[in-house]
Amino acid sequence: MGLSEKQVQEFVGGLTDPVSGKPFAAAKAVKSVRAEGGRIEVAIELGYPARSQHAAIAAGVETALRELPEVTAAQVSVSSRVVPHTVQGNVKLLPGVKNIVAVSSGKGGVGKSTTAVNLALALASEGARVGILDADIYGPSQPQMLGLHDARPESEDGKTMIPLQAHGLQANSIGFLVDVEQPMVWRGPMATQALRQLLMDTNWDDLDYLVIDMPPGTGDIQLTLAQIVPVTGAVIVTTPQDIALLDARKGLKMFEKVGIPILGIVENMSIHICSNCGHQEHIFGAGGGEKMCADYGVPFLGGLPLDIRIREQTDSGVPTVVADPQGPLADAYRSIARKVAISIAERQRDMRFKFPNIVVQNT
Repeated sequence: MGLSEKQVQEFVGGLTDPVSGKPFAAAKAVKSVRAEGGRIEVAIELGYPARSQHAAIAAGVETALRELPEVTAAQVSVSSRVVPHTVQGNVKLLPGVKNIVAVSSGKGGVGKSTTAVNLALALASEGARVGILDADIYGPSQPQMLGLHDARPESEDGKTMIPLQAHGLQANSIGFLVDVEQPMVWRGPMATQALRQLLMDTNWDDLDYLVIDMPPGTGDIQLTLAQIVPVTGAVIVTTPQDIALLDARKGLKMFEKVGIPILGIVENMSIHICSNCGHQEHIFGAGGGEKMCADYGVPFLGGLPLDIRIREQTDSGVPTVVADPQGPLADAYRSIARKVAISIAERQRDMRFKFPNIVVQNT
C-alpha cells in the first residue's frame, strides 16, 4: 500500500527549498498532491520568481520522493506566483503594480542605477513582470542604460503615459520627456510633483515588481517619496568604503523612520578584477557591507565586483543581465534578485483586494 496524500504533503512540506533555505511548508508552497498506489504527483508553487531554479527544485524533490520505499514513480512540477504584499502605513497601492522595490543609496557614485536596472532585468529573467521607474529627476540615467535615450512615451488619452519597453521591462523616466542636455533646475516641491506624476500617471501593466531607481541622498525628495509611494521594501546599495557606508546608514535610517522594511544591502564594487591578468584587489576596502548588515540585522544580498564589462555593457544600452545572460556577473545579479523576491514573499500579504464589496439592494 502506498503513501496517503496527507503523508506526501507532510513529507514534501518538510523538505528544504534550496533557494530560500526554508521548508516548503513554511511558505505553503505545496499546492497539490496526488497519490495513487506508489505513483506520486506534486505541484509546488513558489512565492517568488525563480525560473532558472524550477528544474533543479523539481529534480531534488523527485529524488527525495523516489528514495521512499513506498514510492515507485514521482513527478513534480514547479511554478511561481507573485502576490501583493503590505506597504508602509495607509499609503494607497498603485494600480497595475503588486510590489514596489526602492533601490537607494546614501550618496551618488556607488553604482545604484546600474544595480537597479540589472536587478529589474534579473527579476524579469526569472519570469516576473517587471517595470523600472527612474526617480532621479536631476540626473536620469535609465534612458541611456536601457538604450532608450531617443524614445518618447505615448499617451492614448492625453493624461496618462504608456511605459516604454526595453529588454522585457516597462520603463519611464523624466529623461524621456526632456532634452538630454537640459538641466532640471527645480526646487524640491517641483521635482517631487514631477516624480509623483511619472509614477501615478503611467499605465503600468500588471507588474509583479516595479523597481524605483531612487535619487541619491536623504533629502526632501527622498523623504517625500518614501511617504507617498507604496513601497514594499528597500534595497540599499553601497561600496565597502567607510565614507559610502556612513551615508548608506543614513539612507537605511530614513526608510526605518517611515516604516519601510529593508530587504537587504548590496555591496557594489566589492572587489576589482583586472581585465588583463585577473588579479583581484579590494580597492575600496573589504567587508563593510556585511558589517553594516550585522550592525542593523538586515540581510546581505551579495557583493558585486568592479568590472569594466558592467560599465561597458550598461553604457551601451544593453546591461549585463541581457548582454551576457549565462555569465557569472548575470548569475550574481540573479542571485541578488531571488533574495530580494524571497524577502518580499516572506512579508505579510496585502489582503485589501480580497475583501468583497458589499452592495445593499431593495428586493
